[in-house]
Amino acid sequence: MTSISLPRKVFQGVAKRADMFRMFDRHAMRPDRFDGDQSAVYAGEWFEIDETSYSYMLDILPPLWMRGPIFAMREFMTGSVTSVFYAIRIDEAVRYFHTYCDLSDPNSVEAMRSAILDRETRPVRAMSREERLEHIWSTTADDYRGYASDRWPKPMQGHRTVMLYGGKEGTLLKLLDTLSDDEIAAKLPVHLRHLPSPLAA
Repeated sequence: MTSISLPRKVFQGVAKRADMFRMFDRHAMRPDRFDGDQSAVYAGEWFEIDETSYSYMLDILPPLWMRGPIFAMREFMTGSVTSVFYAIRIDEAVRYFHTYCDLSDPNSVEAMRSAILDRETRPVRAMSREERLEHIWSTTADDYRGYASDRWPKPMQGHRTVMLYGGKEGTLLKLLDTLSDDEIAAKLPVHLRHLPSPLAA
């Protein structure tokens, strides 16, 4: 079970092409992948990419539509959710973003653009707890992340898990949402460990 909050930044920094392709389906291993409507799992996810990746995706297939510097992919991830790419001028520089928008909502594309602008124009770099957890999930290799199986208590089954190094106890699996601040810091790259929270920004 993947927690949902819309919209949500899922990677800190600028994702290069290999990272971008890996994050297109961060939830590929979830046990209920083909059960019911999966739109809420993807809709609202976004991360920054570089200009080369933006141009590559524009050239790879004819877009479903293009509105100035915004275009949507013709192939849908699930239901009415597809990749939408943005080029947005922020602080005098053009930056590029990949998002998942639910096109059944006519306001989703502009709402996503507004959310990105709001998030990326904060006066101080900051990461919320949710963003830290999403970054950990995005950057953890598949061998070290997964979903709680039927060996876990029923209320926890299907929730995301990550492998932690437990010192003398060796490695252990823990629910992503239950990581302590120290465990989060240990899983983040050094340059992200001490960014302030949005409340402090």
